[in-house]
Amino acid sequence: MTDTLFGVTLPPRRGFSVPIQMVEQDGISAWLVEDHSVPVVSVAWAWPGGAFLDPPGREGVASIAAAMLSEGAGDLNNVAFADAARDAGIELSFGSGRDSFEGTFRALTDALPEAVRLTRLAMTRPRLDADALGRVRARAVQASRQSLETPAGLARRAFWEAGFPRFPAGRLSTPESLAAADEPGIRVCLAGQLQREGLLVAVSGAIDEAGLRALLSELFGPLPQGQATVTPPLPPLAAYGVTQRQKAAPQSTLVFGQDGLLPTDPDWEAFQTVLRILAGGGFQSRLMKSVREERGLTYGIGAGLDLLFGKAIVIGNVQTENAKVGEVWGLVRAAWAEMAANGPTEAEVVDAVAYLGGSLPLQFTDSRRTANLLLNLRQTGRPPEWLAGRPARLAALDRARVAAAAGRLLKPEGLVLAVAGEPQGL
Repeated sequence: MTDTLFGVTLPPRRGFSVPIQMVEQDGISAWLVEDHSVPVVSVAWAWPGGAFLDPPGREGVASIAAAMLSEGAGDLNNVAFADAARDAGIELSFGSGRDSFEGTFRALTDALPEAVRLTRLAMTRPRLDADALGRVRARAVQASRQSLETPAGLARRAFWEAGFPRFPAGRLSTPESLAAADEPGIRVCLAGQLQREGLLVAVSGAIDEAGLRALLSELFGPLPQGQATVTPPLPPLAAYGVTQRQKAAPQSTLVFGQDGLLPTDPDWEAFQTVLRILAGGGFQSRLMKSVREERGLTYGIGAGLDLLFGKAIVIGNVQTENAKVGEVWGLVRAAWAEMAANGPTEAEVVDAVAYLGGSLPLQFTDSRRTANLLLNLRQTGRPPEWLAGRPARLAALDRARVAAAAGRLLKPEGLVLAVAGEPQGL
């Protein structure tokens, strides 16, 4: 593709690729992007599970368990553990998603042995001190209560609860379930997650294959073998139409969406292009032009693909005055139907594909982002060749292909809405 800048023709863009090495040690596999330009190493890893494994009535225990891993380990209490990481310049964290339990650290190469030591200690000898647990639990309960006091929090919850009433994706934590998290339950959770089986690892930075083999052995070798968690595929989003939650507020929040597709679907890039044009292109998207620029009904509106349980859900949101909710919802559905029926223009496709292709290298600007992206590819079943072939797949898109994807995948009749506030006009 040739661009111009201030009337000057620029040379064609070069192709972009990332050399991914596949490394295995002691039954643990890792993807590696080696880069010695900066003396930094980032490691990201994950197990299937996360909130999926939360027992009924204890939703949120995995998120509290993840937070507790950096609240002291071995002979280091929470203050001493934090001081040790800070003194060595190590960024270490754990988290729990809807279908995964994850960890990550970033460290200078000189501090890599200390990063491995602290991370291994956190995973094998977490303290779970009562005072630290009380503080972490209280913080989680307070955040949950605050979320339930806002239209945005209520609408997001309603979207998932109504969309997946009999699936873990629709079973969200509450202040009560978070308050029920205790030390025995957290230890059960950690025992089911922190193991070698099912572990996915991604690494980026100043480390070679031999160094990575040693790191895998030292960091994850002490974990028990265990048994991998198998998460079920995401079922279709329930066709619930419109669901409402009442909340006294001057504005309502609308969360809307529909079924997406597998990341390995041949139409993945075409559908990303569709969503970029329809709802994800900032001020250039059709929804922003229709809802904000032409009518001034909101400050912002957008939608994108949310990946979970091996599938993508299209989810968008917008806030507007209560009296304008019906008008905004009508505009969203009209834009959806128009794109499904007629597709995008040639100019829209050119601009969207140029953005998607040009933004790809920006996702690899530092080791942490690279490691996290590699991990995401592994979690969604995409091989290294998928990433290598993405520029060519984007370059092959034309208006006909994108319009076909819009007609196949956009489902105006399947678009659902969760709204919280005091909406009018629905």
